[in-house]
Amino acid sequence: MDILGKRKIWYTVSIVIIAIGLLFLLINGLNLGIDFNGGTLMEFGVEDDITTEEVRAVLERIEIAEDSKIQHSEGSGENGIIIRTKTLESEEIVAIDNAIKAEFNSAEMLRTEMVGPTIGRELRINALLALIAASIAIVAYISFRFEFRFAVVSIITLMHDVLITLGIFAILGREVNTPFVAALLTIVGYSINDTIVIFDRIRENMKLMHKVPFVEQANTAVVDTLPRSINTSITTLITILAIYFFGGASIQTFMLALFIGMFAGTYSSIFVASPLLVTWQEKISK
Repeated sequence: MDILGKRKIWYTVSIVIIAIGLLFLLINGLNLGIDFNGGTLMEFGVEDDITTEEVRAVLERIEIAEDSKIQHSEGSGENGIIIRTKTLESEEIVAIDNAIKAEFNSAEMLRTEMVGPTIGRELRINALLALIAASIAIVAYISFRFEFRFAVVSIITLMHDVLITLGIFAILGREVNTPFVAALLTIVGYSINDTIVIFDRIRENMKLMHKVPFVEQANTAVVDTLPRSINTSITTLITILAIYFFGGASIQTFMLALFIGMFAGTYSSIFVASPLLVTWQEKISK
C-alpha cells in the first residue's frame, strides 16, 4: 500500500475540511455556552410539540425575551427546550418557570445553571492555558524521545485535530462548554499516543532500513501499524457512540467532541503525521 505516495491527496482533504470549518468559525463563530459567556441556562422537557417561537412569545409576555437564545434540546426528548439568557435573579427564574408551565401543561424544568461573566472569562483563559501547557509538554517529550522535527509534526497534527473539531462544532452550531474543553484535551492525548506508535516504528525502520529511502521507511511503518490503528479506533468510536446515544444529555457534548476528534486523530496519525515527516525530509534533502 503506497499511502505516503498519495500524501498530496491527504493534504487536500485536510485543508478543505479545515477551510470549511474556519469559514463557519469566521461567519457564525462558536456557540459558547454559559460556562464561557456567563448567564443563566434553563432546560425544560415538554411532551407537547412546541416551537421556539411559542416559547419566545411566553418570554416576551414577562419581558425576558430580549437577548435570550432558545433552541430545541436533543437530550431531553424531541420537544425539549433550552433557554439561554442574561444572568437572572431567582424571582425571574421562578417567573419563567411558572410562565412556561402555565402555557405548556406538560412542561417540566430539568435543570437551571448560572455562571457569572467573571467566571466565564476565567474559564476561557484557563482552557487556553491548558491546551498551551499540554502542547509544550508534548513538544518537550517528543523532542527528547525522538527528534525536534517529530515534535513539530506532532503539534501540527494536533492542531489539525483541534481545528477540525472546532470547525465541525461551528458548522453544527453545537454548544461549546467546559466538557468540550475536557474532550479537546482527551483528543490531544489520544491522538499523540497513536502518532507516537507510528513514529516509534519509523525510528526502528530508520535503523533497520537505512539504505532504503525515507519515504519507504515511513510508508512501511504506517502500513505495519495500520491494523492496530484501525482496530483500536473502531472499538473506541463504537464505545463513544454507545455512550452518546444512551448516556444522557449531560455528556452528549463531551462524547460528540470525542467522536469527531478521535476520528480526526486517527486520520491525522495515518495520513498527515507521517506524510509531513516525508515532506520535511524531502525539503532538507534538496
